Formats: sequence, structure tokens, C-alpha cells
Amino acid sequence: MGNRFKAALAAIAVSAALVAPQAARALDDAQKQEFGAFIREYLLANPELVEEMQQTLELKRSKAAIDGNADRIFRAEGDIVLGNPAGDVTVVEFFDYNCGYCKRALPDMTRIIENDPKVRFVLKEFPILGPDSLAAHRVAMSFRKLMPEKYQEFHMTLLSSDVRATEERAIEIATALGADEAALRAGMDDPAINAGIKDAYDLADKLGINGTPSYVVGNETIFGAMGADVIEQKIANFRTCQSTVC
Repeated sequence: MGNRFKAALAAIAVSAALVAPQAARALDDAQKQEFGAFIREYLLANPELVEEMQQTLELKRSKAAIDGNADRIFRAEGDIVLGNPAGDVTVVEFFDYNCGYCKRALPDMTRIIENDPKVRFVLKEFPILGPDSLAAHRVAMSFRKLMPEKYQEFHMTLLSSDVRATEERAIEIATALGADEAALRAGMDDPAINAGIKDAYDLADKLGINGTPSYVVGNETIFGAMGADVIEQKIANFRTCQSTVC
């Protein structure tokens, strides 16, 4: 809690004590009006407090949603884990292969994994940009089951591609990495793929995610490509105080 917010609460408490000599007595209408005027005046003079309070509320709601779905977010069966599987802090990224911001954020993931050997990085397939995206993610999820050891290479290649991610483009990359096309196409019909995508949609709804990339770090949901510096600071904070905001 910031010093300014503490000061505001202290000032309000002092004001309440002054207008209510007997703590147990309810404020009368005049006192309520005076008290309300004081609060209004203080907030108008310190409007940044409203933003701070909103951020605190959003973090509290985010933490509640994460705590209530922690296993599905951080430990879902079938999710790809990059970096250190036993890392002390997990970063979860919701992404779409046709998301331009996801493409620009790809180096952020690479930097975080390469610079921090204690980070566990989870990728959530979250196709929200049309039929091409959905088809490309189906190929990715089939490939992941066939050749999990090469999924990171597949992911990096498809996401960094300058052309639109489609079923054909994804299959082209997968077969170039050694996947059998017939097995790959058969795997795309696995009911588990639909279930995994639906679960990602449901989680996103619970977390308030409606765009990509979005991240979950520790106890906070981060919306948008905020950059490696922001994510690394939140990782450091979580290690220090078990919250992304210390």
C-alpha cells in the first residue's frame, strides 16, 4: 500500500474522529455531508489515489481468479513447458500464431528463458483470430503429441514466420521437422485437442483475458506485450514477497 494511500486513510480516520466525538454514535446527516465533502476534496486533490486503489482491486481480483484455477493455469496436463520444468516462478503465456503482438513478444520469452535458469515458462494455445489460427493451433497440438522434443523449434518457427499461420503452413513446418503428415493429420482429430482449446477459452474468460499475448505471472494477469523488463521485474518481485507488487 502506497504512502499516499495510507495518508489518505489516516486523514479520513482523523476526520471521522473529529466529527463523531463518541465512536459508537452514528453520524448525523450534517456530519455525513461534511465527511463526504472531505473525502471528495481529498480525492480531487489526489486523483492518483483512485488509480492506485483500482490497481489494488484488480490485483486482488486477479489473484482470486488465479488461486481458484491454479492447477489448470500452471499444471494442466499436455501444456508445453519451456525453460526449467522445476522452476521457482512460472510464467504462462496465452498466444495466437497469427497475433502480431505475439510475434513481436517472442524475443521476450527467449530472453527470459535464456537469462533466468529458474523460470518455468508455460504456453497456452489460445486461437482467437479466426479459422486459420484455429487450424494452425490444431496442427501444433497434434505435433506436440507426436514430437514434444521438437515443439519449441516448431513454435519458434511458426510464430516468427512472416506469412500467415494456416493449416498448410503449420504442416509444412511440422513435416520439415520430421513429422509424418498422415499421423499429424490424424492427430488433429483427437478430442483432447478440442478439450484443450475450450479449457484455454474458459480460463481466459475467468481471468478477464480477451486478447493476445496475455500472461499469468505468480499472482497477476498481465494483458498485452508489456516487454521482458516488465515481466522480469514481476518475477523478481514474486521471488521477494510472493506477489508481483511488493
